[in-house]
Amino acid sequence: MSQLMHIDNIPSTQGKFKMEKSPYHRQRLYSSLAKLTFWSFVFIGLILMFLFRSSSSQVTSDLSRRSLRTSSYGGPVWEKRIKASAKIRSKNGFSVLVTGAAGFVGTHVSAALKRRGDGVLGLDNFNDYYDPSLKRARQALLERTGVYIVEGDINDVALLKKLFDIVAFTHVMHLAAQAGVRYAMENPSSYVHSNIAGLVSVLEVCKSVNPQPAIVWASSSSVYGLNTKVPFLERDRTDQPASLYAATKKAGEGIAHTYNHIYGLSLTGLRFFTVYGPWGRPDMAYFFFTQDILKGKSIPIFEAPNHGTVARDFTYIDDIVKGCLAALDTAEKSTGSGGKKSGPAQLRVYNLGNTSPVPVSDLVSILERLLKVKAKRLVMKLPRNGDVQFTHANISLAQRELGYKPTTDLQTGLKKFVRWYLSYYGHGKKSAL
Repeated sequence: MSQLMHIDNIPSTQGKFKMEKSPYHRQRLYSSLAKLTFWSFVFIGLILMFLFRSSSSQVTSDLSRRSLRTSSYGGPVWEKRIKASAKIRSKNGFSVLVTGAAGFVGTHVSAALKRRGDGVLGLDNFNDYYDPSLKRARQALLERTGVYIVEGDINDVALLKKLFDIVAFTHVMHLAAQAGVRYAMENPSSYVHSNIAGLVSVLEVCKSVNPQPAIVWASSSSVYGLNTKVPFLERDRTDQPASLYAATKKAGEGIAHTYNHIYGLSLTGLRFFTVYGPWGRPDMAYFFFTQDILKGKSIPIFEAPNHGTVARDFTYIDDIVKGCLAALDTAEKSTGSGGKKSGPAQLRVYNLGNTSPVPVSDLVSILERLLKVKAKRLVMKLPRNGDVQFTHANISLAQRELGYKPTTDLQTGLKKFVRWYLSYYGHGKKSAL
């Protein structure tokens, strides 16, 4: 961005000129007028130059984000890194574009795909919803495994098209989203921008390329909203969202149906249930509980009306990754070509949970034992900010069709998380996955 230009030593025009009949005075007058005219042009020229440079700076800044004609987006070196990252190294492997690759789930899924020989390219905008340095640390972790993350927004259609021009992705793992239930009350537009407009942008590009990729994307257990029937089943009603976040994920499922029906895109939605583990999100309860317990701060323990228990179906990250990879492995090819559908395409949605809800108070007790610190509990009423009393997944469909079987209980999973947390924050070491 150009710096402001300061204009000094501009002659004053104060006072009056006294008209004289003498030629000498007329010459002085003409000379003064000439100087005044000269400096006026200089002054105007400097202003125009400042405005031009400022405008050029803004255009350059905009191009750097959108046009791909910068050192960040575009060029042979950039394209070479993309091709190398997306190169398939196993027989019958996939080439997968992972959006939200620097996020919690995105990092683990990208690493798992790379380990088994799939080609993987990440895409992430590194927003500041939570500490971006954690996302950068995940990025560094992935780069050591050979996964390159392109920095960009899923709403940047020109960028998405460019990536598909470079690599004919067989699959898209769409994990980019604005997460969090409570933050929606502070910044609702970010949820519409990412979870609705962003999904449409991804699907628009996918339906137009040839061949169309199969798409697996992250929905959420939040779509079950105010349902009181448990455990939640995929065919249960999802028309009572308790938060804007839930509403945008529900809208996403409707959008997915539309693009499947009209354009033949193969789409699989995964409803994640309270994912936790190493490299997790700092806005999640288990994460900031750990942080606050170690700092000696009080932690809020919510209870439902009439002292009802608040419980979550905590699902360890490794189990979620297994479900994501199984969804990719069983995804059928899209049936469209160039935006035109040639036949019915696969459309699925699955619960990915642990199917063993645990009261939040028990979560705190486990953390106390692992951290060897007594928590300062502050019991509070469950606020009307989008949180629900309980989540509980029925995973029979995922078990039957994906072979999904969670194996990590909360005690074991939290032990692994605490070990990572103390290593990463307590001793400054960046542990591996």
